Amino acid sequence: MSIDAVTREFREFFNDKPTLVTSAPGRLDFLNTHQDYKGLPVVAVGINLRTYIAISKSQGEFTVASGNLRDDNVEYVDKFSLGELKLLGGKWFGDYVRALVMAFIKRGYSVNSFRAWIRSNVPIASGLGSSGTLLVALASAINAINGFNLDRKNMAEIAYEAEHDVMNIPCGRLDQYAAAFGNIVVIETKPPYNVEVLPRLNGVFLVVDTGIRHSTADIHPKRQQEIDEGLRKLLSMDIPGNLRRKLGAHYWEVRWDEIREGEISQFIEELDNASKRRILYTLRANESTKLALSVIRGGNVDIKDLASTLNLSSAEVDSLISRYDWREAMIGKVMTYQHKLLSEYYDVSLPVIDELVNFLVSEGAYGAKLSGAGLGGSVIALVRDETTAREILSKVLSRGLAPRGWVVSIDNGVMVHG
Repeated sequence: MSIDAVTREFREFFNDKPTLVTSAPGRLDFLNTHQDYKGLPVVAVGINLRTYIAISKSQGEFTVASGNLRDDNVEYVDKFSLGELKLLGGKWFGDYVRALVMAFIKRGYSVNSFRAWIRSNVPIASGLGSSGTLLVALASAINAINGFNLDRKNMAEIAYEAEHDVMNIPCGRLDQYAAAFGNIVVIETKPPYNVEVLPRLNGVFLVVDTGIRHSTADIHPKRQQEIDEGLRKLLSMDIPGNLRRKLGAHYWEVRWDEIREGEISQFIEELDNASKRRILYTLRANESTKLALSVIRGGNVDIKDLASTLNLSSAEVDSLISRYDWREAMIGKVMTYQHKLLSEYYDVSLPVIDELVNFLVSEGAYGAKLSGAGLGGSVIALVRDETTAREILSKVLSRGLAPRGWVVSIDNGVMVHG
């Protein structure tokens, strides 16, 4: 239906039919949130809320229109030519399109002018990767009508360059790669940026939109600055050479994956509270992600590692591993644990979000956590089945804990629909 809708709206607006339609999935920021810009692996889930682009070539001028913005009765059309190609600023939606064209040109591609209509089912600023899915869907459309023959990885990279390098938004590669590849994927955020598609989990995901809007650009720079301040202080200390070699002056230079909390704990105690907690979050979230990945891949899990990583008692571990659905239950424990870290160590949650996470778990979800940059957006939960998920969502809405939500399924990556 979404393909039919975007095709119909293109024809109505441009009085012509599109050459083709592309789409890319929204994403759940599943595990290791706020780690992609540090070069650590992150885990994302592509979902069946998608952004659709209907497109055809045009003569001379680029014209892009958004059906969602038209619905909101705000300015929804952007027009530009290559000769006057620049960003307009002020959170103008057309800047994403302009930045993407600029990113293609910077790579040496000659982009033909086009007409495009956007229709998205991914809510904006809700922690579901709305900008990433827009950029990847449009990158795929530009790729297709120009015959560039780019693969998913290259389209994700160009989308990332448009957002990070051209628009100067301090994002990592999570959103773009999740939109390109879909499924449940591990994204290596250091070169060569490999992607591993993981086995799918049993159960469904529940997405609850808090209705609180946020901006990545307002959150990431401050957390990055706080980590850098802590690193500078650490490098001024008399620390062992083997630890010093793993550190760097900036958050992206640190070999985080090689640092164990035990070897650095005595030194970070000397840092200010914010820097200390940011670094502890980075290390603990990454260790718990390693545990979760071992479970998803079907590997063996050391009971002692499970207890120490997630701060579980022996009784809690015994209860967990004796369940028939221990795999999903354990992943849920990691989700909830990582939310606690995001709340208490990274300060990107809010009391209403914490309350929502606790409610979802108390009502039967395996686990829950915020998705995206935080301070608003969406909370995601892994739930046993669709019926249970819908019952929980109904309770959330009836209690006024959130204005809307969706039960979503895992979906494939970017597609050309013909």
